[in-house]
Amino acid sequence: MVKNNSKSKFWISLIWGLGIIIISIMIAIWISGYTYIYKTLIYTYPGIDDISIFSTRIVKDNNPQEWPVSTQYNKVALPHDLTLELENNESVAFLVIKNDSVIHEQYWDNYNKNSLSNPFSATKSIVGVLTGIAIGEGLISADDAVGKYIPEFNSGENSKLKIRHLLTMSSGLNWDESYSSLFSLTTEAYYGTNLNQLITNLKVVVEPGKTFRYMSCNTVLLAMIVSKASGMTISAYAEQKLWNPIGASQPAYWSLDHNEGLEKSYCCFYSTARDLAKVGKLYLDSGIWNGQRIVPADFVRESLTPNNCLDENGHPVDYYGYQWWLTAIDDHKIFYARGILGQYVVVIPDKKIIFVRLGKKRGEKTGNNQYTDMISYTKGVLKTF
Repeated sequence: MVKNNSKSKFWISLIWGLGIIIISIMIAIWISGYTYIYKTLIYTYPGIDDISIFSTRIVKDNNPQEWPVSTQYNKVALPHDLTLELENNESVAFLVIKNDSVIHEQYWDNYNKNSLSNPFSATKSIVGVLTGIAIGEGLISADDAVGKYIPEFNSGENSKLKIRHLLTMSSGLNWDESYSSLFSLTTEAYYGTNLNQLITNLKVVVEPGKTFRYMSCNTVLLAMIVSKASGMTISAYAEQKLWNPIGASQPAYWSLDHNEGLEKSYCCFYSTARDLAKVGKLYLDSGIWNGQRIVPADFVRESLTPNNCLDENGHPVDYYGYQWWLTAIDDHKIFYARGILGQYVVVIPDKKIIFVRLGKKRGEKTGNNQYTDMISYTKGVLKTF
């Protein structure tokens, strides 16, 4: 009996001890201000279907236009190795546009042409487009100081920061680009509730315009500037200046940091494969849609030209322009938007091909800042279409 009582006391003490530890941790998190960690621990890692766990702002489709469908629609089978790559990476959508018509379209996991998905950092290219539109309207200039629009960047080293540095990912800000750490700024931006404070507390620690360093904060600042200059939320500006002019066929939803708050403009522009392809077509056609100039031609050209900032090894960057990734595959020049889980909007100009891949996994990073899965998809599309 004594032995059983000892065991009971042990377990009671252990449970009490664990309870005290858990309560202490929760109090520490609350005091530190890192309350976003609760949500991080619940959801563990960002996913393409996170739309329900955040407040959103709608980007309406007031002028829907459907893609023309090719006479060869889904008549050509994809190569086995391409199909295998798509399935191994848990794709949910694969769309190929050739000569302005849908030639191939495939969905998995109950997705369809109307399904919304988080394109993650492919959203950065959309914000880049919106920045170009604002420049074309004379609202801002690429050489404007960020401090002209965001007061926290009016003094010290921060006053050296210009819009062009944000576009080229050469801001020199003290940002930590990582989703894998509980305490990184990127994780806080995704799960936290005060994105404005997070961004305006940043400091320039490396001379702007010199070193390429991919950071989501740059795109958030671009969106904040466009919003301030236009007097609209970035969602409202996107609706009026981009989503309606290109005839998006579904509304998009932009995740916010809190109800009626700030858009997570570095990511989280929930939309369909078909509508994302229209953003690619806009730049394939040098910023013109159905004869209407949407984005200045000079800005499009600069966006798709290597920015030649130096990478961390001192080599000129030939794979990034203004919020768009650049490469060449099998002698074809390519520009594309990309997201962290292998979201791609890829444009192959000389073939008049646009393809969109959405899904849950991506391949390995190569030496020139590309990813193996994107290369495989592109080779497969070139081979097939």
